[in-house]
Amino acid sequence: MFESLTEKLQSTFKKLSGQGKLTEKNVSDALREVRFALLEADVGYKIVRQFVDDVKVRSLGQEVLGSLTPELQISKIIGDELTSLMGQKSEKVQVSPSGTTVLMMVGLQGSGKTTASAKLALKFKTEGRNPLLVAADIYRPAAIEQLRILGDQIGIPVFSMGTGVSPVSIAQAAVEHALNHGNTFVILDTAGRLHIDEELMGELENIQCSVNPTETLLVVDSMTGQDAVNVAEHFSKDLNITGVILTKLDGDARGGAALSVRAATGTPIKFVSTGEKIDGHTLEEFYPDRMASRILGQGDFKTLLDRAESIFSEEQAKELEEKLMSKSGLDFNDMLTQFEQIKKMGSLDQLIGMVPGMSKALPKDAQIDESQIKHAKSIIQSMTLGERRNYAILDRSRRQRIAKGSGTRVSQVNQLVSQLKMMNQMFDQQTAHGPQFGLSVGKGPKNKLVRKKRRRRR
Repeated sequence: MFESLTEKLQSTFKKLSGQGKLTEKNVSDALREVRFALLEADVGYKIVRQFVDDVKVRSLGQEVLGSLTPELQISKIIGDELTSLMGQKSEKVQVSPSGTTVLMMVGLQGSGKTTASAKLALKFKTEGRNPLLVAADIYRPAAIEQLRILGDQIGIPVFSMGTGVSPVSIAQAAVEHALNHGNTFVILDTAGRLHIDEELMGELENIQCSVNPTETLLVVDSMTGQDAVNVAEHFSKDLNITGVILTKLDGDARGGAALSVRAATGTPIKFVSTGEKIDGHTLEEFYPDRMASRILGQGDFKTLLDRAESIFSEEQAKELEEKLMSKSGLDFNDMLTQFEQIKKMGSLDQLIGMVPGMSKALPKDAQIDESQIKHAKSIIQSMTLGERRNYAILDRSRRQRIAKGSGTRVSQVNQLVSQLKMMNQMFDQQTAHGPQFGLSVGKGPKNKLVRKKRRRRR
């Protein structure tokens, strides 16, 4: 996700390391590279120009923490501006006070609209709602059957009247059915086209007027970059679009759509979707600050904790958070616990991107698979309890013994130790320098004391 953009931004920040302070020259040099990186990411020119101007004003205005290095200063400012560009805060799906919320899903054919509808339905079901999927696409071959199959997979009813009834009549009948059967969320999967035309927009307008949906969500393929923005602009002209769902985000190495949609259309991104699999982790609520953190290569600690809360017990999650907020940091016991729970939290690729520092610790284009996780678990299980708790004691002879006992190479042991060190360094950096990296830290005396301890420890 955003690999290309992240790599270019990190390269820019790295060039500022070793500089004494931010100056007009090094700021201009850095922003030149940032401008190129954003344009290559398929962000609109006007948006890029305004973004760079805003960053420059803040950088030269010294709106930074005096204790931060130039590298971290510019990273913080760019993180703040990325967050602002994408909407500043998360915007939830509106819930109808009448008791039945109607969500109308619109978008071009191939955008992932039907899959996104099923993912939304599963999300609401998990939250204790009673959703109803509605097959209102009577044109695309097998569209109704596809929705039925997905509905069966996740145990959610699908309302259908076949292909001989108009989409407007289907939508009206579905809402009536929901009112009579206690369905609290109605998700209308409408037809798309390969391109925007008058016939498509006219039909969608008629559906919108007939059922007055609580929300009309535009589903766009994030991999299309600036084209996704153009689609959003065209749909917004004729329909009251209240939110956007970005699909196929895991295949988007550039990030142009995510960075441009809100700024170009004023429409908030409400969800992002990854992959075709229908489960609890492939559709996420959109948080601008968390996405900015991912783009900067700083991970997404908050989302990671959210997922952990659904997997770990309350006690385990609290213990993990306390350790990360304290000077002790993570140890190999924590890493082993995470490995054992990792399958329940989503795909490895997703999780790697959320762990602060992990993307830096791994080689470029590294492929993470189950065998690597097994090797890592074997390495940790070959350690003594003392070695798991304190990796500082792992000298050469201990690492050789661990490698022999786990059936791995010393280089693999070294890599795992480096990964844990990097994770703790990044968590330490986050807690020391505030929420721009995805972690909020209180400002009371206790937290100040912790930060002082950290600095002495280094």
